[in-house]
Amino acid sequence: MSLSPDSILARLRQETRPYHDALEAQPFNQALRTGALTAAGTRHFLQKLYGFVVPFEAQLQAHEAEFGAEWELARRYRAQLLRQDLPNADQLPHAPNLPPLDTRARLLGALYVLEGSTLGGQVIARQLAAADITTRTYFAGRGAQTGPLWKSFTALLEAEVAAEPALADDVVASAALTFQRLHAWIELA
Repeated sequence: MSLSPDSILARLRQETRPYHDALEAQPFNQALRTGALTAAGTRHFLQKLYGFVVPFEAQLQAHEAEFGAEWELARRYRAQLLRQDLPNADQLPHAPNLPPLDTRARLLGALYVLEGSTLGGQVIARQLAAADITTRTYFAGRGAQTGPLWKSFTALLEAEVAAEPALADDVVASAALTFQRLHAWIELA
């Protein structure tokens, strides 16, 4: 798919790049790049993700009626995958400082970040398998459905913003803030 310079996806990629890069620089991703993955480091990273994903999905579920069936939100939820990797997950703390998810545009911006992470998760799952680390259900997630679900999400997002261009700035701002808040949460000890 060729993107025009003013497409929402092009804007999201360009304007959130510094925040995405900062998240990529945190210790778990450094371990991925250097081949220094450990089961303990993976578990810690998954615990931090759980603390962010669970409250995010709860807020998204509260707004589910505002989205049509074509968004396939039920297929996009991944907290249950984290619970498979983390047997005592429900005892873990939740991130206290989620980005505001009180409008459709803000939900779409945050969803862009969480949906986009499924693509990287496929790469991470392969690296964890190569390192013989078994806690990788969350990263493997949707398997062969990852690409098609991402493409359907991006097509719906593009169509929505094309129909209502005023949403674009709020979608981009929400995505940037989601990256920032996720990074801050992961960096907490």
